Amino acid sequence: MQLPPDTKLQGETPPGPGDIPEGVCVSPDMRRSQRIPPNQSRTKKWPVLDTGIHPKPIAPEDVTLELYGEVEAPVLLTWAELQELPKTTVAADMHCVTRWSRLGNLWEGISTQTLLQQVKLKPTAKYVMVYGRDEVTFFRGGSATWSTNLPLEHFRHDDCLVAWSHDGEPLTNEHGGPLRLVIPKLYAWKSAKWVCAIEFKSEDAPGYWEKGGYHMLGDPWKEQRFRFSEETGDEL
Repeated sequence: MQLPPDTKLQGETPPGPGDIPEGVCVSPDMRRSQRIPPNQSRTKKWPVLDTGIHPKPIAPEDVTLELYGEVEAPVLLTWAELQELPKTTVAADMHCVTRWSRLGNLWEGISTQTLLQQVKLKPTAKYVMVYGRDEVTFFRGGSATWSTNLPLEHFRHDDCLVAWSHDGEPLTNEHGGPLRLVIPKLYAWKSAKWVCAIEFKSEDAPGYWEKGGYHMLGDPWKEQRFRFSEETGDEL
């Protein structure tokens, strides 16, 4: 039996800034002379890594995105309303905490800056908690909607977006479609799959992987993989 061609398989040379069409936002890390962070290796494929529990696929028209928390009034955006907002295309590298890097990804969707224009943030809004549609079991028991945290300042960078397309194709369910977050400057677990809600918070709090020991920020260039020191056990 012949397998279908892998449409996500890259060639020997990864896309660089010079290969990106005019008008596309190029993530600053793509312009580094060395694009692969410490102790990472380039992959030509696009691996699937998550908790292993995928939510049931839904049609794009059934997608909603809730913005709430430290805002003057919460907002619930439908798929149709998202499609009416200004769109963006971003070229960015992706780095997984499991040590693979896929270079030169092309994402299309709505920039996080545009999302922020849909609500009025309170001055107390300093952090973001992003929720996916996948149900997860916590390490010490109990279950909840998957989540991840990050500072608001990282969420609003020019190269950040909620995406529905990758390399010219709609996002499949295994890769977080119909809608996922993309935060290129942090490890890929911060780019939440199956995103359905974004909560603005006054204080930082750990999400799913962070509660299990992953770093609260996750900068790949600083190798912020773990929340606690492997030598002392102290929080980093």
